[in-house]
Amino acid sequence: MVLLEERVGAAALLTPRGRVDSTTAPMLGERLDGVFGGAPVGAVVLDLSGLEYISSAGFRVLLVANRQARSSGVPLHLCGLSDKLQQLFDLAGFLGLFTIHAQRADAVAAAAADESGANA
Repeated sequence: MVLLEERVGAAALLTPRGRVDSTTAPMLGERLDGVFGGAPVGAVVLDLSGLEYISSAGFRVLLVANRQARSSGVPLHLCGLSDKLQQLFDLAGFLGLFTIHAQRADAVAAAAADESGANA
């Protein structure tokens, strides 16, 4: 897995590419821990469009990140789910647990709106 990270406004945008499995999931988890526990961010956008595979270990990392987002008050937005990944989220009952956007631009816009609402 390769993990790309950038800032878009006050949002942290993370883009994992490749496979998130029992070997690589800890790296993604550590980075998400750092984002939620580090310098303040307005929102976190996790672009999953580059994922070829995600295992149960990867899903666990996403669930932990969702819990961190809720407890820290930092919105977490997912985007770019392939049809296969969307189906896995649906089968696992995860669709209702996450804020999911079809496109990265939509997730970034929602993150910017979160930031605007927090500053209002």
